[in-house]
Amino acid sequence: MNATQFCDMLERHGLDFATGVPCSILKDIIHCLSSRRRMPYVGATREDEAIGIAAGAFLGGRSPVVLMQNSGLGSAINPLASLAIPYRIPLLMIVSWRGYEGNDAPEHLVMGRVTTRLLEDLGVDTYVMEADDPERSLSAALRSTEASSIPAAVLLRRGLVQ
Repeated sequence: MNATQFCDMLERHGLDFATGVPCSILKDIIHCLSSRRRMPYVGATREDEAIGIAAGAFLGGRSPVVLMQNSGLGSAINPLASLAIPYRIPLLMIVSWRGYEGNDAPEHLVMGRVTTRLLEDLGVDTYVMEADDPERSLSAALRSTEASSIPAAVLLRRGLVQ
């Protein structure tokens, strides 16, 4: 799937605002979103800031998506646990899964191993996007956010979006 198809898929599912932090796995998606008018992209300097921006967008009537690398998930834990989850802010998070199955630079291996457990411990439903049906995980995550009014995450491995 290319980045334009991915961004089109986000829009088809009603998402109309994006924020996030740069990542090599997400760079083509971010570049695509940066040029869209119907779904503005606001860059953040840190993942906790991106959660705050998305929460504000939601409270302003938007349907936001947050793009982040899993290594930044640690920075996002506090705003997830103290803002988005308790105040029922249903954010969709697209999380690049660096260190998946131990394949990456050394600095990504620990977070790659614990990403799903961190999200599970927060009570965030997590779905892994698969190449054969990328829409399935996105749809499931959005159903989860709608049903629970809390964030859900879609993990995106390297090479799925180009």
